[in-house]
Amino acid sequence: MSTQVIHADRLQSFRADFARLCDEVGRVMVGQRPAIEGAVLALLAGGHVLIEGPPGVGKTLLARTLADATELTFRRIQFTSDLTGADVVGTYVVMESAGRRKFEFQQGPIFANIVLADEINRATPKTQAALLEALQEFAVTIASENYELPQPFFVIATQGPEEGDGTFPLPEKQLDRFLAGVVMARPATAELEAIVDRGTDATEPVAQPVLTATRISEMTQLVRQVRIDPEARQHAVRLVAATEPQQPAATPLVKRYVRQGISPRGALALALLAKARAAAAGGALATVEDVRHQALVALAHRVVLNFDGYADQVTPQQVIAEVLQKVSP
Repeated sequence: MSTQVIHADRLQSFRADFARLCDEVGRVMVGQRPAIEGAVLALLAGGHVLIEGPPGVGKTLLARTLADATELTFRRIQFTSDLTGADVVGTYVVMESAGRRKFEFQQGPIFANIVLADEINRATPKTQAALLEALQEFAVTIASENYELPQPFFVIATQGPEEGDGTFPLPEKQLDRFLAGVVMARPATAELEAIVDRGTDATEPVAQPVLTATRISEMTQLVRQVRIDPEARQHAVRLVAATEPQQPAATPLVKRYVRQGISPRGALALALLAKARAAAAGGALATVEDVRHQALVALAHRVVLNFDGYADQVTPQQVIAEVLQKVSP
């Protein structure tokens, strides 16, 4: 438990910088404010983000704009069925110098502060697995050699709906390593009109850097220093327990449609995102309200449905929404 007292001016500075980053991204994107704030909170909490939604709603634009709005190195990896793990993390190649040949490690695109894994569910499970170590350990191992990744390090992955042909669902272990899952909805009519107007203009807006790498690291450390109210912590645990079908507190949808509930890593993610939301509001204590507000972002993408769940077209968001309804504060 954090016992360090955070000075009020540090919290106000966090709040102002959070708003600046969201506003700068929002200057480029039309609408999608909940998705923008969810992704920014996850990044400032030091975690990776999975962005889901139908084609054309701006998933890639959100990831690229977040990178543009920070002074961080950025690389994009377009995931396809023929992509290999070496294409992601790098490999050893033979180099010749002064008549001698030697093996030299060539870094892959994962060696950047922000890595966009675009359409990640179009790569094979073997290629997807190349990201597992990086997501958890912030390092990669190549031929028994360990290579640290740049800090800060964030993966922003995008995926569309599971369309059957050409897609490979992400395994549970990989989904669990994304701190947040952000869902982008189709724009409203007024927003769609603004998108058409802006997208066909002579010049399109581009985000300008508003935060440095050092400042982002400072904000990530401050999130860890925010305390969480004991009632909020207990409520987070109760929400997670209600997603496990074998638990007495499991809700009707969970008992019928969920094969595997939320792991302890999900409970940690929920608490951390609640802390980040509290800091973004200028507070030093995460409350029950912060926990409930972040539950969908922290938990929905971790829910593993059973066959009946897929057959009846139940969504993880519906499952978590019922859990929030049944598990009162």
